[in-house]
Amino acid sequence: MTAIQDIPLRGRATPDRPLADLTWLRVGGPADWLIQPADADDLAMFLSALPPDVPVFPMGVGSNLIVRDGGIAGVVIRLGRGFNAISVDGDRVTAGAAALDAHVAIKAAEAGRDLTFLRTIPGSIGGALRMNAGCYGAYVADHFVSARVIHRDGRAETLGQGDIGFAYRQTDLPPDSIVTEVTFRAEAADPDTLAAKMADQIAKRDASQPTKDRSAGSTFRNPVGHSSTGRVDDTHDLKAWKVIDDAGMRGATRGGAQMSMMHSNFLINAGGATADDLESLGEEVRKRVFETQGIALEWEIMRVGRNRRD
Repeated sequence: MTAIQDIPLRGRATPDRPLADLTWLRVGGPADWLIQPADADDLAMFLSALPPDVPVFPMGVGSNLIVRDGGIAGVVIRLGRGFNAISVDGDRVTAGAAALDAHVAIKAAEAGRDLTFLRTIPGSIGGALRMNAGCYGAYVADHFVSARVIHRDGRAETLGQGDIGFAYRQTDLPPDSIVTEVTFRAEAADPDTLAAKMADQIAKRDASQPTKDRSAGSTFRNPVGHSSTGRVDDTHDLKAWKVIDDAGMRGATRGGAQMSMMHSNFLINAGGATADDLESLGEEVRKRVFETQGIALEWEIMRVGRNRRD
Protein backbone atom coordinates (compact mmCIF):
# COMPACT_ATOMS: atom_id res chain seq x y z
CA MET A 1 0.00 0.00 0.00
CA THR A 2 1.32 3.46 -0.93
CA ALA A 3 2.45 5.52 2.06
CA ILE A 4 1.31 9.14 2.09
CA GLN A 5 4.88 10.42 2.21
CA ASP A 6 5.68 8.44 -0.95
CA ILE A 7 2.98 10.05 -3.12
CA PRO A 8 4.81 12.41 -5.56
CA LEU A 9 2.93 15.59 -4.62
CA ARG A 10 4.14 18.83 -6.18
CA GLY A 11 2.59 20.77 -3.33
CA ARG A 12 3.29 20.37 0.36
CA ALA A 13 2.59 17.42 2.69
CA THR A 14 3.09 18.08 6.42
CA PRO A 15 2.69 15.35 9.04
CA ASP A 16 1.16 16.02 12.48
CA ARG A 17 0.39 19.63 11.54
CA PRO A 18 -1.29 21.74 14.27
CA LEU A 19 -4.53 23.26 12.98
CA ALA A 20 -5.38 25.83 15.65
CA ASP A 21 -3.60 28.64 13.81
CA LEU A 22 -5.58 27.83 10.65
CA THR A 23 -8.99 28.34 12.27
CA TRP A 24 -10.66 31.61 13.22
CA LEU A 25 -11.37 30.32 16.74
CA ARG A 26 -7.70 29.37 17.21
CA VAL A 27 -8.41 25.97 18.78
CA GLY A 28 -7.91 22.34 17.88
CA GLY A 29 -5.33 19.58 17.65
CA PRO A 30 -3.20 18.49 14.69
CA ALA A 31 -4.05 16.82 11.42
CA ASP A 32 -2.33 13.49 10.88
CA TRP A 33 -1.39 14.99 7.50
CA LEU A 34 -2.02 18.44 6.05
CA ILE A 35 -1.94 18.36 2.24
CA GLN A 36 -1.62 21.59 0.22
CA PRO A 37 -1.73 20.64 -3.47
CA ALA A 38 -0.17 22.86 -6.13
CA ASP A 39 -3.17 22.79 -8.47
CA ALA A 40 -6.17 20.70 -9.49
CA ASP A 41 -4.08 18.12 -11.36
CA ASP A 42 -1.84 17.71 -8.32
CA LEU A 43 -4.88 17.22 -6.11
CA ALA A 44 -6.45 14.65 -8.46
CA MET A 45 -3.19 12.70 -8.63
CA PHE A 46 -2.82 12.70 -4.84
CA LEU A 47 -6.36 11.50 -4.19
CA SER A 48 -6.14 8.77 -6.81
CA ALA A 49 -2.93 7.48 -5.17
CA LEU A 50 -4.17 7.81 -1.59
CA PRO A 51 -5.17 4.47 -0.01
CA PRO A 52 -8.98 4.31 0.00
CA ASP A 53 -9.20 3.64 3.75
CA VAL A 54 -7.56 6.99 4.64
CA PRO A 55 -10.22 9.57 5.57
CA VAL A 56 -10.13 12.96 3.81
CA PHE A 57 -11.40 16.26 5.18
CA PRO A 58 -11.46 19.37 2.93
CA MET A 59 -10.68 22.50 4.96
CA GLY A 60 -11.14 26.07 3.83
CA VAL A 61 -9.93 29.07 5.82
CA GLY A 62 -11.37 27.70 9.07
CA SER A 63 -13.99 30.43 9.42
CA ASN A 64 -16.92 28.17 10.29
CA LEU A 65 -15.14 25.38 12.08
CA ILE A 66 -14.28 23.91 15.46
CA VAL A 67 -11.45 21.39 15.25
CA ARG A 68 -11.63 19.26 18.39
CA ASP A 69 -8.65 19.09 20.73
CA GLY A 70 -7.55 15.63 19.56
CA GLY A 71 -7.09 16.79 15.98
CA ILE A 72 -8.23 15.16 12.74
CA ALA A 73 -7.43 11.61 11.66
CA GLY A 74 -6.24 10.97 8.13
CA VAL A 75 -5.67 13.74 5.60
CA VAL A 76 -6.77 17.37 5.70
CA ILE A 77 -6.77 19.04 2.27
CA ARG A 78 -6.29 22.81 2.25
CA LEU A 79 -6.32 24.66 -1.05
CA GLY A 80 -4.09 27.69 -1.58
CA ARG A 81 -2.75 29.98 -4.29
CA GLY A 82 -3.34 27.54 -7.11
CA PHE A 83 -7.08 27.74 -6.38
CA ASN A 84 -7.84 31.43 -5.75
CA ALA A 85 -8.17 32.99 -9.22
CA ILE A 86 -11.23 35.16 -9.96
CA SER A 87 -12.41 36.04 -13.49
CA VAL A 88 -15.42 37.82 -14.98
CA ASP A 89 -16.79 37.09 -18.45
CA GLY A 90 -20.09 38.77 -19.22
CA ASP A 91 -22.58 37.72 -16.57
CA ARG A 92 -20.41 34.81 -15.44
CA VAL A 93 -18.05 35.12 -12.46
CA THR A 94 -15.71 32.18 -11.93
CA ALA A 95 -13.76 31.81 -8.69
CA GLY A 96 -11.34 29.25 -7.37
CA ALA A 97 -12.50 27.47 -4.23
CA ALA A 98 -9.81 29.15 -2.12
CA ALA A 99 -10.85 32.68 -3.15
CA LEU A 100 -12.35 34.57 -0.23
CA ASP A 101 -16.06 35.33 -0.51
CA ALA A 102 -15.40 39.01 0.14
CA HIS A 103 -12.77 39.19 -2.60
CA VAL A 104 -15.17 37.63 -5.12
CA ALA A 105 -17.85 40.18 -4.26
CA ILE A 106 -15.38 43.06 -4.65
CA LYS A 107 -13.88 41.79 -7.92
CA ALA A 108 -17.33 41.22 -9.40
CA ALA A 109 -18.49 44.69 -8.31
CA GLU A 110 -15.48 46.32 -9.95
CA ALA A 111 -16.57 44.64 -13.20
CA GLY A 112 -20.15 45.83 -12.73
CA ARG A 113 -21.59 42.50 -11.59
CA ASP A 114 -23.65 42.06 -8.44
CA LEU A 115 -22.56 39.34 -6.02
CA THR A 116 -22.68 41.72 -3.08
CA PHE A 117 -24.40 39.15 -0.86
CA LEU A 118 -20.99 37.46 -0.55
CA ARG A 119 -19.26 40.55 0.86
CA THR A 120 -19.93 39.91 4.55
CA ILE A 121 -19.92 36.11 4.48
CA PRO A 122 -16.77 34.82 6.20
CA GLY A 123 -14.76 32.14 4.46
CA SER A 124 -13.93 30.98 0.96
CA ILE A 125 -15.95 30.02 -2.11
CA GLY A 126 -15.62 26.26 -1.69
CA GLY A 127 -17.22 26.43 1.73
CA ALA A 128 -19.82 28.94 0.54
CA LEU A 129 -20.99 26.44 -2.09
CA ARG A 130 -20.97 23.47 0.27
CA MET A 131 -23.02 25.36 2.88
CA ASN A 132 -25.24 27.22 0.39
CA ALA A 133 -24.15 30.39 2.15
CA GLY A 134 -26.47 33.35 2.10
CA CYS A 135 -26.99 36.87 3.36
CA TYR A 136 -29.51 39.67 2.83
CA GLY A 137 -32.02 37.28 1.30
CA ALA A 138 -29.68 35.89 -1.40
CA TYR A 139 -28.05 32.47 -1.46
CA VAL A 140 -25.37 30.72 -3.49
CA ALA A 141 -28.16 28.61 -5.00
CA ASP A 142 -29.69 31.76 -6.53
CA HIS A 143 -26.55 32.53 -8.56
CA PHE A 144 -24.99 29.11 -9.06
CA VAL A 145 -24.16 27.94 -12.60
CA SER A 146 -21.63 25.13 -12.18
CA ALA A 147 -18.76 23.80 -10.08
CA ARG A 148 -15.67 21.74 -10.66
CA VAL A 149 -15.09 19.08 -8.03
CA ILE A 150 -12.58 16.30 -7.51
CA HIS A 151 -14.01 13.22 -5.86
CA ARG A 152 -12.27 11.03 -3.28
CA ASP A 153 -11.05 8.63 -5.99
CA GLY A 154 -9.37 11.48 -7.91
CA ARG A 155 -12.07 11.74 -10.56
CA ALA A 156 -12.83 15.31 -11.74
CA GLU A 157 -16.38 16.32 -12.59
CA THR A 158 -18.36 19.42 -13.50
CA LEU A 159 -21.64 19.72 -11.59
CA GLY A 160 -24.63 21.83 -12.59
CA GLN A 161 -27.62 23.20 -10.71
CA GLY A 162 -29.43 19.86 -10.72
CA ASP A 163 -26.45 17.94 -9.35
CA ILE A 164 -25.91 19.79 -6.08
CA GLY A 165 -29.06 19.34 -3.99
CA PHE A 166 -29.32 22.80 -2.47
CA ALA A 167 -31.18 23.23 0.82
CA TYR A 168 -31.16 25.76 3.65
CA ARG A 169 -27.53 26.22 4.70
CA GLN A 170 -26.49 22.91 3.16
CA THR A 171 -26.03 20.81 0.02
CA ASP A 172 -25.72 17.09 -0.58
CA LEU A 173 -22.15 17.26 -1.90
CA PRO A 174 -20.19 14.24 -0.62
CA PRO A 175 -18.19 15.36 2.44
CA ASP A 176 -14.89 14.09 1.02
CA SER A 177 -15.34 15.55 -2.48
CA ILE A 178 -13.35 18.74 -2.95
CA VAL A 179 -14.69 21.79 -4.73
CA THR A 180 -11.99 23.44 -6.84
CA GLU A 181 -13.90 26.12 -8.79
CA VAL A 182 -17.38 27.70 -8.88
CA THR A 183 -19.10 29.75 -11.60
CA PHE A 184 -21.87 32.19 -10.70
CA ARG A 185 -24.36 34.19 -12.74
CA ALA A 186 -24.40 37.85 -11.69
CA GLU A 187 -26.65 40.70 -12.81
CA ALA A 188 -25.19 43.92 -14.21
CA ALA A 189 -25.09 46.98 -11.96
CA ASP A 190 -23.20 50.24 -11.56
CA PRO A 191 -19.82 49.60 -9.85
CA ASP A 192 -20.05 52.72 -7.67
CA THR A 193 -23.53 51.74 -6.53
CA LEU A 194 -22.31 48.24 -5.66
CA ALA A 195 -19.31 49.64 -3.76
CA ALA A 196 -21.60 51.88 -1.72
CA LYS A 197 -23.94 48.97 -1.04
CA MET A 198 -21.08 46.83 0.25
CA ALA A 199 -19.75 49.65 2.43
CA ASP A 200 -23.20 49.94 4.01
CA GLN A 201 -23.29 46.17 4.60
CA ILE A 202 -19.91 46.29 6.35
CA ALA A 203 -20.98 49.18 8.56
CA LYS A 204 -24.18 47.41 9.60
CA ARG A 205 -22.30 44.18 10.30
CA ASP A 206 -19.65 45.89 12.42
CA ALA A 207 -22.34 47.69 14.41
CA SER A 208 -24.21 44.50 15.30
CA GLN A 209 -21.66 41.66 15.35
CA PRO A 210 -18.46 41.05 17.37
CA THR A 211 -16.18 41.29 14.32
CA LYS A 212 -13.12 42.10 16.44
CA ASP A 213 -13.48 38.95 18.56
CA ARG A 214 -12.39 35.41 17.73
CA SER A 215 -15.55 33.78 16.46
CA ALA A 216 -16.71 31.46 13.69
CA GLY A 217 -19.67 33.53 12.57
CA SER A 218 -23.21 32.49 13.47
CA THR A 219 -23.15 29.53 15.81
CA PHE A 220 -26.66 28.15 15.21
CA ARG A 221 -29.05 28.25 12.28
CA ASN A 222 -32.14 30.37 12.65
CA PRO A 223 -35.09 28.08 13.51
CA VAL A 224 -37.22 29.37 10.64
CA GLY A 225 -39.18 27.92 7.73
CA HIS A 226 -37.37 27.56 4.42
CA SER A 227 -37.96 26.28 0.93
CA SER A 228 -36.21 23.37 -0.80
CA THR A 229 -34.00 25.85 -2.68
CA GLY A 230 -32.60 27.16 0.58
CA ARG A 231 -34.45 30.47 0.64
CA VAL A 232 -35.60 31.49 4.11
CA ASP A 233 -39.31 32.11 4.52
CA ASP A 234 -39.25 35.73 5.64
CA THR A 235 -42.73 35.45 7.17
CA HIS A 236 -41.03 33.69 10.09
CA ASP A 237 -39.21 36.03 12.46
CA LEU A 238 -37.82 33.54 14.98
CA LYS A 239 -34.07 34.10 15.25
CA ALA A 240 -31.41 32.09 17.02
CA TRP A 241 -30.16 35.08 19.00
CA LYS A 242 -33.68 35.73 20.32
CA VAL A 243 -34.27 32.19 21.59
CA ILE A 244 -30.77 32.20 23.13
CA ASP A 245 -31.60 35.46 24.91
CA ASP A 246 -34.93 34.07 26.08
CA ALA A 247 -33.07 31.08 27.53
CA GLY A 248 -30.89 33.47 29.54
CA MET A 249 -27.68 32.44 27.73
CA ARG A 250 -26.41 35.77 26.39
CA GLY A 251 -22.92 36.20 27.85
CA ALA A 252 -22.81 32.63 29.22
CA THR A 253 -19.29 31.27 29.70
CA ARG A 254 -17.45 28.00 29.99
CA GLY A 255 -13.68 28.11 30.47
CA GLY A 256 -12.40 30.58 27.88
CA ALA A 257 -15.55 30.33 25.74
CA GLN A 258 -18.40 32.87 25.79
CA MET A 259 -21.67 33.59 24.03
CA SER A 260 -21.05 37.15 22.90
CA MET A 261 -22.69 39.96 24.83
CA MET A 262 -22.90 41.93 21.57
CA HIS A 263 -24.68 39.19 19.58
CA SER A 264 -25.72 36.11 21.50
CA ASN A 265 -25.57 33.78 18.47
CA PHE A 266 -21.81 34.30 18.25
CA LEU A 267 -19.66 31.84 20.18
CA ILE A 268 -16.30 33.47 20.89
CA ASN A 269 -12.89 32.49 22.21
CA ALA A 270 -12.61 35.12 24.92
CA GLY A 271 -9.10 33.94 25.78
CA GLY A 272 -7.53 30.55 26.29
CA ALA A 273 -10.57 28.52 25.27
CA THR A 274 -10.21 24.90 24.24
CA ALA A 275 -12.31 23.30 21.54
CA ASP A 276 -14.08 21.38 24.32
CA ASP A 277 -14.93 24.67 26.09
CA LEU A 278 -16.51 26.03 22.90
CA GLU A 279 -18.43 22.94 21.89
CA SER A 280 -19.61 22.21 25.44
CA LEU A 281 -20.89 25.77 25.84
CA GLY A 282 -22.73 25.46 22.54
CA GLU A 283 -24.33 22.22 23.69
CA GLU A 284 -25.32 23.86 26.98
CA VAL A 285 -27.04 26.62 25.00
CA ARG A 286 -28.91 24.06 22.89
CA LYS A 287 -30.01 22.23 26.04
CA ARG A 288 -31.29 25.40 27.72
CA VAL A 289 -33.16 26.58 24.63
CA PHE A 290 -34.85 23.20 24.30
CA GLU A 291 -35.72 23.05 28.01
CA THR A 292 -37.20 26.54 28.07
CA GLN A 293 -38.82 26.77 24.64
CA GLY A 294 -38.96 23.30 23.09
CA ILE A 295 -36.79 24.45 20.17
CA ALA A 296 -33.92 22.25 18.95
CA LEU A 297 -31.23 24.60 17.65
CA GLU A 298 -29.05 23.20 14.87
CA TRP A 299 -25.34 23.95 14.74
CA GLU A 300 -24.20 26.11 11.84
CA ILE A 301 -20.56 25.78 12.87
CA MET A 302 -19.01 22.49 11.75
CA ARG A 303 -17.34 20.45 14.52
CA VAL A 304 -14.81 17.85 13.42
CA GLY A 305 -12.08 15.62 14.77
CA ARG A 306 -11.25 13.70 17.92
CA ASN A 307 -12.06 14.87 21.42
CA ARG A 308 -8.58 14.01 22.60
CA ARG A 309 -5.37 12.57 21.23
CA ASP A 310 -5.47 8.78 21.58
